[in-house]
Amino acid sequence: MRDIPPRLPHLAALAVVLGLAPWLAGCGKDGANAAPAPASNAVPVTVKKMAFEKVPLSIDAVGRAEGSREVEIRARVTGILEKRLFEEGAALPAGATLYQIDPAPYELEVQQARATLQQEKARKELAEQESARLAPLVQTRAVSQREADAATSTVRTTAAAIAVAEARLKEAELNLSYTRVVAPIGGVTGRSLKSEGSLLTANTDSALLTTVTRVDPVWVRFSLAEPDFDRIRSTQKQAAVQLIANDGSIVSDKGRMNFAASTIDNKTGAVELRAEFPNPDLRWLPGQFVKVRVLAGEQTAMRVPQAAVQQNEQSRIVMTVGPDGKAAPRAVQTSSWIGSDMVITGGLKEGDQVIVDNLVKVRPGTAVQPAVASAEVAAPAAPAAAAKR
Repeated sequence: MRDIPPRLPHLAALAVVLGLAPWLAGCGKDGANAAPAPASNAVPVTVKKMAFEKVPLSIDAVGRAEGSREVEIRARVTGILEKRLFEEGAALPAGATLYQIDPAPYELEVQQARATLQQEKARKELAEQESARLAPLVQTRAVSQREADAATSTVRTTAAAIAVAEARLKEAELNLSYTRVVAPIGGVTGRSLKSEGSLLTANTDSALLTTVTRVDPVWVRFSLAEPDFDRIRSTQKQAAVQLIANDGSIVSDKGRMNFAASTIDNKTGAVELRAEFPNPDLRWLPGQFVKVRVLAGEQTAMRVPQAAVQQNEQSRIVMTVGPDGKAAPRAVQTSSWIGSDMVITGGLKEGDQVIVDNLVKVRPGTAVQPAVASAEVAAPAAPAAAAKR
């Protein structure tokens, strides 16, 4: 019987050859199909390269609206309040009647003053007649000079009495006119502090009836820190003033500065300013808080997206890409917003790369893989495309 040679070693050798075949084939193609390198642990981020540019010199502040004119309406004569002739909170023109005070006592005073005036005029006529009758008798010595002088003096006395009576009549008529309380300016009325039937006493606290406030135009009072005020001091009269909504949009850009304090508040170290805005639809009411932006020329600064600026306990910071390819925080000084960007006035230098996205995954020292924002690479792409054509 013939011996059968064992095949196990041959089978093992065949398996080794088949396993090495793909590797050897790959080496023969100059690494074209080489296995990819392991993925990097760097966090991909978008960066913006910093560059100085001309941006508007703007400063934001919180202000408070107030009426351009505010008037307290007071009773100028004593009497019983008969009627309220306006709706509280309504806009009224100048000269509109607000209240009516009982006019009867003052009508009587006018009648008495007129009667007194007529009486004095009658006395003057009698004195003039007496003086005219005695004048020729003095020449014939029928009457003494003393009697003639007394008659002339009586004429002058009655003339003075007429002047007094006329003044008292004007006073009585003026007091009668005060029983009709009118608005001295056009504006929005306040709450009525007195009701019909109340006794009003002139020149006392009870004489205050209501207020009228002119809110078109409206004034906005705000303050700027001394360094900020110094930046706009030379251009404050020509500065444009805007009102900004909570979402950052411009609500009104028609403001103008109409007051700047000549002193700095010792307690706050700020300078008080005031701007005027048209307010035809009464959108802003006295006492309302608003956000104010002052635009006074241009400045050289940098801009970064607002989302890239973070706030800590000490300052505002941005994350930059360091020379070692790792994220590094940088404290910056900010000025204001321009659209969705924040103006950077200090803390960065030209060429710095500021990380503008994926900040949730970035910590100081984190390795990052930066990519320039598409808005920045779009500019040089045009010449390259032209070269291909």
